[in-house]
Order: sequence, then structure tokens, then C-alpha cells
Amino acid sequence: MAGQVTPAPTLPEHADLARRLPEQVRLGTSSWSYPGWHGLVWADELNERRLAKDGLTAYSQHPLLRTVSIDRSFYQPLSVGQYTAYASQVPDGFRFIVKAPASVSDALIRDESGRGKAHNPLFLDPDLALREFIEPAMQGLGHKVGALVFQISPLPHLWLRQPNRLMDQLEHMLGKMPALQAAIPGAVIAVEVRDHALVSPALAQVLKRTGHSHCLGLHARMPPIEDQLPMLRSLWPGPLVCRWNLHRRHGAFGYEDARAMYAPFDHIQDADPQTRETLARVIVATARAGLPVHVSISNKAEGCAPLSVGLLAQEVVAQWEAAPAAPQTPQASR
Repeated sequence: MAGQVTPAPTLPEHADLARRLPEQVRLGTSSWSYPGWHGLVWADELNERRLAKDGLTAYSQHPLLRTVSIDRSFYQPLSVGQYTAYASQVPDGFRFIVKAPASVSDALIRDESGRGKAHNPLFLDPDLALREFIEPAMQGLGHKVGALVFQISPLPHLWLRQPNRLMDQLEHMLGKMPALQAAIPGAVIAVEVRDHALVSPALAQVLKRTGHSHCLGLHARMPPIEDQLPMLRSLWPGPLVCRWNLHRRHGAFGYEDARAMYAPFDHIQDADPQTRETLARVIVATARAGLPVHVSISNKAEGCAPLSVGLLAQEVVAQWEAAPAAPQTPQASR
């Protein structure tokens, strides 16, 4: 069949893990168009362009890959038709994590190198957020929405010096967003930050008042997961949204270094069992409370995202089956 990408054969151990994972736990990767996943996700050696266009269905047939982060939406808003096309390629139980466009979630207008050129007058504008992000995603993805994430890009000093103004503007925008779970059960709107100072009681209060969620951002710009758990505890009980983006060894500006070091992303190069074990504890606590879990992992986390998903799934299943106890708060992860 023209355009079809053949999935790699399913390993029995992956099928077994998938059966044992809690139903509400969805693990996946950041995007899917990586030729280096040949033999892990794809049966054939294919180029990135072909996989970006035709690989999603094969990706979604991997038993452990129950979600994916659509990252291209950060660079350019997607249309209802584009979201609909994505939804048509995956099974009914699959869910998407989607990043908001930079036009609403970045305080700076940037050039192609990522350098800020000017202040963004539409930063956290609620009408723009609804028109170019929330409404198209909801209409196009329907019940396959998992988490719609406003990743607040690293802020210029102008904003960091005005935390009260920032929180007021964020609360104004979030207050205009729909109660997503009422329309799409299990779906959430979440906020991820890339400045340590923003992981704060002030942000927690904004999220509580607006009824939205925190996205646990595991990135070298941010504190390690252990130091971000107080934020999760302050919002408990609540769903878990996590984007594990970059191994802490690379430092705050090491994304390109990680890309160069880890390509073609076909094996684990920097295993991080400490993060995996702690994240699994948070996942298990959330799942025991009957709440949804959406986790995406980047190739830049350990070197190969599908293999990281498999290792995390093993840890989740081991913890889930070791102590079938009453629901716990994320503080059990410490």
C-alpha cells in the first residue's frame, strides 16, 4: 500500500508489559520521525521525511507507545484538518500531547537561531490561545486529546523581574480556557515552565484557581525531578503530565550538544535510572488515584526515546505489582 510504513515486529516482552501497565498510563515519545528507530519502531530503513509523513500509524502500533508529543505545533499553529489527519492515523485509545504555538507561549519573537529579536505583544493572549491552539486541537483530535501544553519558553529579565504581573497574565489566559475534562474525559490543559524561579507556590495557586495542571518538565534548565515534587504535592490530587526532554548532564543550553552526541538515537547512551525510578513512583501514585498519566520522552533524555519508554514501563510495572496499596501522594516518590 502506497505510503504505508511497516512497524517493527512486536516483541513478546513489550506486549506483556503493555498488558500489565495501568490502563490510564500512556507513555510515548517526542515526535516520531527518526530513521534511527529502525528495528525498534520501523521494520525498514526510511528517511526522516517519509517517517514524518507516513510513520505515525506504525508508531502507534508499538504496544508501549500510547501517546506522542506533537512538537511542530510550537513553531507553526496547526489547522483543524492537520489535527484530524493525525487523529485518523492512530487507534481509539491513543492520546496526543500537543505544544502550544510560540506565538502565545513565548515572551519573545525569535529569529531562526532562536535569539530573541523583540518582545511578543501577544504573549499569553487568551483569544490567540483559543483560536490558534485549543479550539483547532479539540475539533481535530476530538477524544484523542491527551494534554494541551503551554510550554512557557525561557523568559527575558523584563518578565522575571515582574513575577506578579506574569502570574496575573497567566491566570487571565488560563481562566479563559475551557474545562477540558468536561468536554473530553481524561484530557488536560497544562503549563510547563523553563525558568526555575517559576516552579513556585504562586504558579501552584494560579493552576488551582483556574483548574488546570502543571506539566513536569525534566530538562537541564530545570531542577531534577526530586526537587520538583513539592509542586506536584501542592496540586495533589491531579493528573500527571510530564515531558522528559533533556538529560541533566548537558546543562541548560545543551540541547544541540545532546542531539549531536546521541544521533542517530538508536541506543541508550546516558542511562538515568534515578530519574526513571522517581518518575515511575509518581506515575504509580497518580494511577492508583485513578487519574490520567501522559508522559513523553525525548531522544535527548537518554539517547533513544523508545528504549527509554520500555525501561520506564518496566519500572512502572515492577512498582505497580510490588505493592498494590491504597492511593498515595507524590511525596511517596521521595
